Order: sequence, then C-alpha cells, then structure tokens
Amino acid sequence: MTWWEAIVLGIVQGLTEFLPVSSSAHLRIVGALMLDGQDVGATFTAITQIGTELAVLIYFRHTIAQVVRRWIATLPEVRAGGRWNNPLRLADADARMGWLIIVGSLPIVVLGVLFQDAIEGALRDLRFTVFTLAFFALLLWAADRWGRQLKTLKALDGRDGVAFGFAQAMALIPGVSRSGGTITAGLAMGYTREAAARYSFLLAVPAVLGSGLYQLAKAIGGHSDGGIVVSGGATLLATVAAFVVGFVVIIAFLKIVSSRGYLPFVIYRLVLAAVIGILLMNGVLSPTA
Repeated sequence: MTWWEAIVLGIVQGLTEFLPVSSSAHLRIVGALMLDGQDVGATFTAITQIGTELAVLIYFRHTIAQVVRRWIATLPEVRAGGRWNNPLRLADADARMGWLIIVGSLPIVVLGVLFQDAIEGALRDLRFTVFTLAFFALLLWAADRWGRQLKTLKALDGRDGVAFGFAQAMALIPGVSRSGGTITAGLAMGYTREAAARYSFLLAVPAVLGSGLYQLAKAIGGHSDGGIVVSGGATLLATVAAFVVGFVVIIAFLKIVSSRGYLPFVIYRLVLAAVIGILLMNGVLSPTA
C-alpha cells in the first residue's frame, strides 16, 4: 500500500465512521478497488478507527470528563450500607451513563471474541455486505419514520442501555454500521435523533479503542488476519487522516440529523448496496479477497 492509498483509506474511514453507512464496508470496498481486489483486513480497519475515536474524545471532552467525574463520585453510593446497590438506577444521570457505557460495551467485547474468526473471514464476503447494507437501511428508515423521538439521554435506563449495547455489537458485521445499529435502536426506543447519535458516539469509545489497541498489539506481534500487509507508516498516516476528517464529520453530522433526519443515509445505503451488487455481478469486484 502506498502512502497516497493510505491517505485515501484514512479519509474514507473518517468520512464514514460516524455516519450510519458502515465504515468497515467502505474500507472493504474502496480497498478492493484500489488494491487489485485485495482486502485491507480487519486489523487495518480497527487500527484506523483509533483515529476517529480520538476525534470523539476531543469533541466530547467536556461531556466525557463530567461522566467520569460523576461516575467516580458515586462509587461509594454503589457500595453503601454494606451492600451493593444497582448502579443502573442511580439518580445522577451522568454517573448512570458511565455505568451504562460499561454495561453496553460488554456485548461487543464478548461477541467479538467468540466470533473473531467469522468477523475476520466469512462475514467480510461482499455478497453478505450487500444484504446488510440494504436490510439495515430499511430498519433505520422505519425507526426514523415511526419512532416517537421524545426521550433525551437523561431518560437512559438499564434496559435501554443493554439494548444499545447489543445493537452496537451488530456492527461487528461489515455493512451493518456501528452508529447505524445504535442509532436505529435508539430511535426505535423513542430517543430523539440527536440523543441517539450522541450516545452512539459515547458508547463506541471503549469498544472501538479497545478493539483498535488489541489489533495493534496483534499486528506488532506479527499476527496476520489474512488481509494485505500494510506498513506501520502507512497505517499511521491513515489513522491521522481518519482523525482529522472524523472531527469535521462529527460537527456536520450532528447538525444534519437534527434538521433533516436520517433519510439521506437510508437512500445512500440502498444505492451503495445496488452498486456493489452490480459490480459483483459484472466481475469488477470479487466477493472475497
């Protein structure tokens, strides 16, 4: 992979990570078109996501700092009177969110470990990606169309937090979209468009950073996931590009969803699924690397 190709892939990652269009699917497709049909691999994808999550940490730094402070401050309350109290029922909304992010991160960690081989192999088949892009586009449209959109993040409780977590875990499958899965779940549970988007960003931080650092450690140790071999310099360049572009996209995305909703992304997903299907049928793309 050349440095220019790395920059392009980093830009693609930054543009698509926060939009409900599946960044992993885009990296899989753009990588295949640029690299003679070769798959960039799950490792490269996960490491470049570190860049976009750093953008989240900076953009939401005040919110994250407040959640961490309140979470720490209420630890004695969780273990009060010689017994454990349910932390998901804390009156303090910020502290409760801290616990919910922890609980909501568990499904993607557990399922990611259990199905690692499938995630890095069979599920990256572009024929399956066509299906997931289209199917989850329709789910997003339905949730945006008929969701009540009344709840704010202060209404977030344990049941909803777990549901958000399992929705995020669906993003292990290319084409689903981490933000798309969590936003769809949020809208279906009655959260506002902006609340669903904001929580999607916050919930992703532990899981995506953890996955990226784990894959980085494996790459340093010489492990291969079957994708193209990418140099450390090219991967770093792609990660930096993803960070810069991702920060700009966060600002624009929150403005768009507040005023226009998610229909543009639904249409985009359906068109993309159709285009990939046509490219596959004409042999321009290979379903597997």
